[in-house]
Amino acid sequence: MNDQEPPGPTGADHGADHGADGALPPYPQPGRPAEPHAESRVDPLADTQPYGAAQEPAPASEQPGHAAPGAAGQHSAPAWTGDPGHEREATRPLPFGPVPFGAAPAGPAAGDPAPVQHGRRLPAWTWPAVAALALVVGLVGGAMGAALYESSEDPAVSRGLSPSTTRTAPPISASNQSVSAVAEELLPSTVQILAGFDGSDGGATGSGFVLDTEGHVITNNHVVADAADDGTIDVVDSEGTTHTATVVGRSSVYDLAVLKVEASSSLRPASLGSSTGLRVGEPVVAFGAPLGLSQTVTSGIVSALNRPVTTGETDDTSSFINAVQTDAAINPGNSGGPLVNLAGQVVGVNSAIATTGGFMQEAGNIGVGFAIPIEQVETTAQQILSTGEARYPVIGATVQTGESREFQGARIDEVRDDTPAQDAGLRSDDLVVAVNGQRVTDGISLIVSIRTHQPGETLEFTVVRGGKESKVKITLDSEVG
Repeated sequence: MNDQEPPGPTGADHGADHGADGALPPYPQPGRPAEPHAESRVDPLADTQPYGAAQEPAPASEQPGHAAPGAAGQHSAPAWTGDPGHEREATRPLPFGPVPFGAAPAGPAAGDPAPVQHGRRLPAWTWPAVAALALVVGLVGGAMGAALYESSEDPAVSRGLSPSTTRTAPPISASNQSVSAVAEELLPSTVQILAGFDGSDGGATGSGFVLDTEGHVITNNHVVADAADDGTIDVVDSEGTTHTATVVGRSSVYDLAVLKVEASSSLRPASLGSSTGLRVGEPVVAFGAPLGLSQTVTSGIVSALNRPVTTGETDDTSSFINAVQTDAAINPGNSGGPLVNLAGQVVGVNSAIATTGGFMQEAGNIGVGFAIPIEQVETTAQQILSTGEARYPVIGATVQTGESREFQGARIDEVRDDTPAQDAGLRSDDLVVAVNGQRVTDGISLIVSIRTHQPGETLEFTVVRGGKESKVKITLDSEVG
């Protein structure tokens, strides 16, 4: 869960491949982004120490999931599909009315003789009774059909998020907005995650929050990735009750996972807000279980918005996030916990931190943390709860993402056959400098910029080739991840 941070701001956990897939507005400030200290890196927040065990500092190379620091060269990242064999720099993470069948037959015209009645005449009540019986049969049949349909579904996969099971209204009034009020509101919705890691039950500790009244919980993918197939995952609620959890679906690209536990009165859904209305300097509150310390609350401000960050050690474990940056203290174990505004609404999911860890130093908070915007969380959760899997947008090109990248745009390394990028006329060595009019500074910002959009959307790319600037439109394809 720890990554070595490439030049420029980085910091989400395990995700997709390095490629021109995804979408993000450019850096909020003009000019080249400030480069971090040469030894700075992004660390994932899940704590992979046994729960309750003493955590002794250890060399980064000896910690689970950590790659030893080293100079990163120029690399390219696939944007079309994951490419496990693709070499890349090492990084360290932490969802009518009825239509009539036809017109009623016309009655006899005026002056026509009355129709001849044959046989016994039916009582007047017969037809209303028949109609009522048909209605009852229809209702019963419909109910039975619905029941059969629902019983055929995967019990862990529902029909997506529903306003009837989630909360969005601000739970805290403007006259009572304080950190203590936010804590009182959110702690009952915050949980600790204990997941198997490297064969050890509870070897990874992280955080999460209750999404809805159906018992769905949001956390980071990197917290539960090792236990997703055959490991154990427990969710500990605010009352200290342990619930056995299963993975409904997860996305390594966005570093998100949806868990399912049996619905309980002790699991209260958190209210979902919006990150788009956040302002730099606005107070925010972080919740989670840093270093195994459950029900921990820290506060700070929004340090930056639309921050392109990435973490991961391989193409299978890399993620790219259009992050909310905060100085609220978050540490290993905070992964998956909610970042909340003073109205008591979740605006992001804590995912990674940047560190300046040198030799023999353990990763820890230095006031530079990153959260996945809640809009992406809702989109990914909706996909998982509707279909059981998450998808991300791609164009079918690889871009340079190493230390020697230009910071003047995203340089295209390769355009793959039969892809949206090829259809749009992109070529190797083209320089993408903007997406939908928003500046792109390097390969990472292009990937993040694409991934904040949805498959099927058409984006306008500004491309420089041979010193000449042109604009091309590309319709995003998709991959599972």
